[in-house]
Amino acid sequence: MTFSIITVVYNGADLLPGTVDSVRNQRYPDIEYIIVDGASKDDTTALIARYAESMPHLRWISEPDKGLYDAMNKGLDLATGDFVWFLNAGDHLHAPDTVEKIAAMVSPKTDVLYGETLLVNDARQAAGTMSELSTRKLPTKLHWKDYKGGMLVVHQSFIARRSLAPHYEQHNLVADYNWCIEILKKSRENVNTGLILSDYLMGGMSKKRHQQSLKDRFGVMVRQFGWAQAIWAHLLIVVRAILHRIVRNGKPVY
Repeated sequence: MTFSIITVVYNGADLLPGTVDSVRNQRYPDIEYIIVDGASKDDTTALIARYAESMPHLRWISEPDKGLYDAMNKGLDLATGDFVWFLNAGDHLHAPDTVEKIAAMVSPKTDVLYGETLLVNDARQAAGTMSELSTRKLPTKLHWKDYKGGMLVVHQSFIARRSLAPHYEQHNLVADYNWCIEILKKSRENVNTGLILSDYLMGGMSKKRHQQSLKDRFGVMVRQFGWAQAIWAHLLIVVRAILHRIVRNGKPVY
């Protein structure tokens, strides 16, 4: 069972070492590591080249792209593993035995593996899990219709069989949301690993451009679930967010 782990980076020389090391330190041998660099202007490419000298399973390209999801599509096109897993610069695999443990859970029917996400700050200090700090509670069982309430499993903790993975939409800040739904529609078996799979660096493009990401998410919901359910889902999301902030009054939220 092979895993293609894909990292997309642009001018990320400060963030990339921890991400690469979290992959290099995995005990599981059958990992293909792909780095897609967007023609960085800092020391990123030199850093990748040095890593490649000691990591025979590392493949990389550096060229201009049309944005994050264009770069991720390039990674998909390069991948040859049974499963694909996106781990962006700044995000880490949680522990050295993470891939080893999830590989042992794969059956011939398994198409998706998913798990919990630990949120960390710039100093790599743990703030809590996504289930603790946000309204996204990791489900015991995962179904594509569960995504009516928004991005349920963080992308960095969602591992999909490569044969089911489509290209990402361009010019959509929540293309990963639609990507997960499309995969889950075709998936035969979704395995809850019961593990923290990734350490997620808080922030991200959708957080920085929040208003546009909300519009894009509504558009995906309309397409996947219809107008009525999309409107109803957004009302529930607002109520859920208010209640979450009340319950966690004085505590960190995300």
